[in-house]
Amino acid sequence: MTYQITLQPSGHSYPSKPSETVLESAIGAGFNIPYGCRNGTCGSCKGLILSGEVDYGDYAASALTEAEKASGKALFCCARPLSDLSVECREINEGVIQPRIIPARVERKEQLSHDVMALFLKLPSSEHLKFKAGQYIEFLLKDGKRRAFSLANAPSQDNMLELHLRLIPGGQFTQYVFNEMPDKAILRIEAPFGSFYLREDSEKPMIMVAGGTGFAPIKGIIEHLLQHNIQRQITLYWGARSLQDLYMPALPEAWAAAHPHITFIPVLSDALPEDHWQGRTGFVHQAVLDDFANAENTGLANYEVYCCGAPAMVEVAHASFVQAGLAEDAFLSDAFNYAKPVTSVLPAT
Repeated sequence: MTYQITLQPSGHSYPSKPSETVLESAIGAGFNIPYGCRNGTCGSCKGLILSGEVDYGDYAASALTEAEKASGKALFCCARPLSDLSVECREINEGVIQPRIIPARVERKEQLSHDVMALFLKLPSSEHLKFKAGQYIEFLLKDGKRRAFSLANAPSQDNMLELHLRLIPGGQFTQYVFNEMPDKAILRIEAPFGSFYLREDSEKPMIMVAGGTGFAPIKGIIEHLLQHNIQRQITLYWGARSLQDLYMPALPEAWAAAHPHITFIPVLSDALPEDHWQGRTGFVHQAVLDDFANAENTGLANYEVYCCGAPAMVEVAHASFVQAGLAEDAFLSDAFNYAKPVTSVLPAT
């Protein structure tokens, strides 16, 4: 049995199995609708059910409130059709790169800070991963679970992939990577995923907001821009708790020193006394508002924002930036979500 799903206002239509989410079947059919985490926590794929019935699936209450649900909204990464559907959502008018499963070998690990590891994955010599700057991959674990991490390299580096992993206490996969995973380990990945990527058809100046390892996809985007000599104005804000959490500050400092169109502003929310910090403090989204918002709410109107980090940070940044004049479709985001801690460790295969 299949159901027909129609996207509005475009009128595009595609089939979906009852076992597939609205998002899964859209990706399979080659349609590009916004999404981020694919597990019901970031809210990027939220849209309106115009007609038909769905199984809403499992999702975080913060991503879809009861009031939103009552008004007809659903998370398309979780909702599965129970009938033919007509749904309203924004489509991204760029070609979809179909995800595929490929093997990858751990080339090396590089400790970037006390709790951040760079993981470099080598693809087979005959394989090259086509992706857009800012997208992410998913590891396919032995127990059937998945773990998602953003690509920290530009698409030109399509045979060696770079990821930034933060160690999560009790986290199944990151504990394995930090403490047990050997070089040359073979893993399986599926990629690329995500609608958080560089919009190359835009010429707007860019405000980039990273929280913690949310710097990873932004690094890939900036490196792509530099490689192609695209000189859009970039103001990069990187928020962290303390100085040790800015795990590779020399890189954005070097970008800013070498390229007049790039400005780098680190922001610490809980600087330690030993940091002797003289820079910006507080929440990273507030630093943006302090610099760009104005009384007429037009300060962000001509900008494009790329925001990546914890869901709470992304959510408050979105709401406050739109209120400060940012166009709704000029806020591009990826919210990082962590799997629940477990006691056992199962390596990927």
